[in-house]
Amino acid sequence: MTGRAMDQLPAAAVGSAAESEADEEADAPATGSPALPVIESGGSMQMPQGNPLLLPYTLQELLARDSVQVELIPEKKGLFLKHVEYEVSSQRFKISVCRRYNDFVVFHEMLLHRFPYRMVPALPPKRVLGADREFIEGRRRALKRFINLVARHPPFSEDATLRLFLSFNGPDVQNKLREAAQGVGDEFLNCKVATRAKDFLPPDIQTQFAMSRELIRNLYNSFYKLRDRAERIASRAIDNAADLLIFGKELSALGSDTTPLPSWATLHLSTWASLKQALKGLSVEFAVLADKAAQQGKQEENDVVEKLNLFLDLLQAYKDLCERHEKGVLHKHQRALHKYGLMKRQMMTATAQNCEPESVEQLESRIVEQENVIQTMELRNYFSLYCLHQETQLVHVYLPLTSHILGAFVNSQIQGHKEMSKVWNDLKPKLSCLFAGPHSVLTPPRSPAEDSLCPR
Repeated sequence: MTGRAMDQLPAAAVGSAAESEADEEADAPATGSPALPVIESGGSMQMPQGNPLLLPYTLQELLARDSVQVELIPEKKGLFLKHVEYEVSSQRFKISVCRRYNDFVVFHEMLLHRFPYRMVPALPPKRVLGADREFIEGRRRALKRFINLVARHPPFSEDATLRLFLSFNGPDVQNKLREAAQGVGDEFLNCKVATRAKDFLPPDIQTQFAMSRELIRNLYNSFYKLRDRAERIASRAIDNAADLLIFGKELSALGSDTTPLPSWATLHLSTWASLKQALKGLSVEFAVLADKAAQQGKQEENDVVEKLNLFLDLLQAYKDLCERHEKGVLHKHQRALHKYGLMKRQMMTATAQNCEPESVEQLESRIVEQENVIQTMELRNYFSLYCLHQETQLVHVYLPLTSHILGAFVNSQIQGHKEMSKVWNDLKPKLSCLFAGPHSVLTPPRSPAEDSLCPR
């Protein structure tokens, strides 16, 4: 731990405050880029210049940090169970590695250990018994969203843990991740601004935190409803594709029917033969229509629904972070203060009762140690608010993603309707032989627009 305030604290107090943190600190960092602490390959963070609280990034800059693909590798049959593996390909590191779900779990744990005050996205649920293809595909998509949010997050993207997960091609990546985390404390212990975080915070930080939390909650609720509707729209397009395909097949089956006509219907034998011939050929157009509808549905799943899910994952990570802040560092601070109050009362009682000097000295030593713990908790509390302030900015950097999503949705609808309209128009002339008019002249029905132009 660095900084004048922390120099006054004994190592035991720091370890007690961190509880699960490692005992050793990383080496003193060198000067780095502005705005955010940057973690070197060895685990230490560089000291930011200027006002480190403010993030200078745009959405395009974040998206350009990396693009990670997560694809299913065909299932391998084990002795008792089959397991799913994923090919994880990073554009930044230009390498593909094989990962299992449990590898993601360990990586997630290490991120929470290193960055307890940052937005660490949640992982999709573990595989349930009898999981089907739909579940496996949904989890693949969720893992892809997770790793891309992590790979584009400013502190995470420069951390050795991410580099190891995305580029290590050896046998046991889980042990490698755990080994790398040993002896490396969390961000508070490695960031030089940690002990001075209070100096950078606005005076009304608590009010801003409450307002931001309410805003994010409202955003989450609205985007959740948008995602739900977008899913239904994409699903309807895919259902429409299946219906069009079946419709065309049924027309083809009708045209291929070889049942002989009864004798009383032989008068219309030529008409029915012409109709059957025309019906048989329509399945091709309906197959094209089905393909166009399916393409539109899949495109909206990838470009609209998945982007909405990505933003929802980010908002949920922010909500989880707020909860960790309240139940974690704040709760520990309050618990430390409560313990300190009890010890002070014990000290007063011992003094009043003229207890043994040795007992009084032990109590005094414990009180001093507890004061150090409280000081550390206060510093961690301010650093947690500092990180929350930056994570709030990060959420707002992602907000322009809304325009990308709407643009993709509008373009998909325009393109889909345009392509399907062309197929429908190409299909219309082929229907002429299906409509019998007076004197056996075949006349297709007019559209409502054409009908309104004709005199009655």
